Amino acid sequence: MQLKFYDTATRELTPFSPLHEGEARMYTCGPTVYNFAHVGNFRAYVFEDILHRALAYAGYRVTQIMNLTDVDDKTIRGAKAAGIPLKEYTRPYIKAFFEDIATLGITPAAKYPAATDHIPEMIALISRLFEKGLAYKSDDGSVYFSVAKFAGYGHPAHIDIEGMQGGARVSQDEYDKVSVGDFALWKAHSDDDGDVVWDSPWGPGRPGWHIECSAMSMKYLGETFDIHTGGIDNLFPHHANETAQAEAATGKPFARLWMHCAHLRLNGEKMSKSLGNFYTLRDLLAKGWSGREIRYVLVNGHYRQTLNFTFDALAAARASLSRIDAFTARLAETAAGAAPAETAPEFATSALEAFSASIAEDLNMPNALAALFRLVRDGNAAIDAKSASAADCAAIVEVLRKMDTVLSLIFFGKKSGGNDIPEEVAALLDARAAARKAKAWAESDRIRDELKALGWEVKDTPQGQKVSKL
Repeated sequence: MQLKFYDTATRELTPFSPLHEGEARMYTCGPTVYNFAHVGNFRAYVFEDILHRALAYAGYRVTQIMNLTDVDDKTIRGAKAAGIPLKEYTRPYIKAFFEDIATLGITPAAKYPAATDHIPEMIALISRLFEKGLAYKSDDGSVYFSVAKFAGYGHPAHIDIEGMQGGARVSQDEYDKVSVGDFALWKAHSDDDGDVVWDSPWGPGRPGWHIECSAMSMKYLGETFDIHTGGIDNLFPHHANETAQAEAATGKPFARLWMHCAHLRLNGEKMSKSLGNFYTLRDLLAKGWSGREIRYVLVNGHYRQTLNFTFDALAAARASLSRIDAFTARLAETAAGAAPAETAPEFATSALEAFSASIAEDLNMPNALAALFRLVRDGNAAIDAKSASAADCAAIVEVLRKMDTVLSLIFFGKKSGGNDIPEEVAALLDARAAARKAKAWAESDRIRDELKALGWEVKDTPQGQKVSKL
């Protein structure tokens, strides 16, 4: 199965060719944990989950790293306003993030490195840039990257700095995306930072936002890795700055392929708290929508096209999922425990081929879902006509399971054997798996106790978590 992805850097559809045969190493920009993530953030995380699942579907061993930005202007400002230490301020938002991705059925990454745990790696990377003559110390003790001294600046965003105003220093983590300026690698300590400070060769301070992702991605994936993803809003300046400082330090290509998802709009408008259309996942759950329904809306669109998120779309998702559930129930009733036929009916194998081709062509999810619903239509017709045997229906279930390894929609919240468990319990199990991968043992134990309170016992085995009803 040859996967093809649109490379933001080349602006071309490119066959996926990993650095190491059979492996796919990807880095995804994670949340800045200064608040609850909103549904626009989850558009990117669900796209990255589909990418992860598609790579696994194609047979690759996937290593995904997603960072947690727990030190930057926003987190420091929030902690200071709350009058509490930075770690204490970010902790509940990190916890909420893991709960939210579990609610949406997102595959846990291999690791979720937090910026505050990787300051030595950032200092080492900045030191390499000094050695290369591309970093300099300002009068106030901050350290900046010299954009003018790095000939390749602007990749993968196609920014041409010739003729643009250059040389200005940009100290804040986020700035005007059409400006070009020397950006902060290390920020000298100021009163605004309070007790958020680390020692460095250049004096006390903290890292700039951009250096965090470069240092952590290269630590866990190597100086060159296969895929870097994020929202299109990260393309410039964040990804341009990431690339510049990484490639300037190593002399090697940073990410071999760049993939970005487009913006999400709510009711045709940009999300805005003042307009009242700014929703966190928790807001939508409180309105009665499920994680599965929200995931369906986020999946049902091409990742490179702007997605309009509406309550009508959620209602349509609910109807579509009901149709899928009715079909799987009919299949189970007709199969009645029969073993799957050696070969599924032609309409099912044809649907699976169309589904796979759609996934391989730059994650064309609208076409992939169309293939699924053709299977639902043709399968219902076959059952109505009594032309589908029990073994045929069991084989169709296996086709649906293959599709669902990418979609995570059809058997959402159910065990692989098909036995239902409550959606809340399934979400907590996924959150606990993510916490254990992140070595967040206290959070893992908390979720275990929460499951026990709900009447479910979870045990850790060499094959993973096993849950049973108490």
